[in-house]
Amino acid sequence: MNINLTLFAQAFVFLAFILFTWRFVWPPLMKAVTDRQNRIADGLAAAEKGARSLADASVQTEETLKQARAQAQEILAGANKQATQLVDQAKVQAKSEGDRIVAAAHDEVVREVAKAKETLRKQVGELAVLGAAKILKREVNAQAHADVLSDLAARV
Repeated sequence: MNINLTLFAQAFVFLAFILFTWRFVWPPLMKAVTDRQNRIADGLAAAEKGARSLADASVQTEETLKQARAQAQEILAGANKQATQLVDQAKVQAKSEGDRIVAAAHDEVVREVAKAKETLRKQVGELAVLGAAKILKREVNAQAHADVLSDLAARV
């Protein structure tokens, strides 16, 4: 192999190329690589933060659902209690209404019995007058003997 000036010129150009690359090309390349590493690290940190946030949101959602279920149970219990109270109140009201109807019917029966008794007294008085008329074979004046008939009706 022959060492001559071309070999030294090529070595000098190669050395100049290395210096140029080291001075002007290498720093922007390293900056781009460093920026990319930082973006990747930031993305990973954001992903971890998002995962933690998602887990927290999931826990918070479960807690909210538990509270909503408990509140729904309370509302149902209150509604059942109110329904029971309404049924009891309706029973009491129906009982009082039934008692009132029975009392009114009882009063009506008492009035009807009194009316029937009065009618029977009058009829018994008339029968007594008729019976007395037949016995005496003469007609008894009902107006003349009204006091006697009233006493007789009262006794019957």
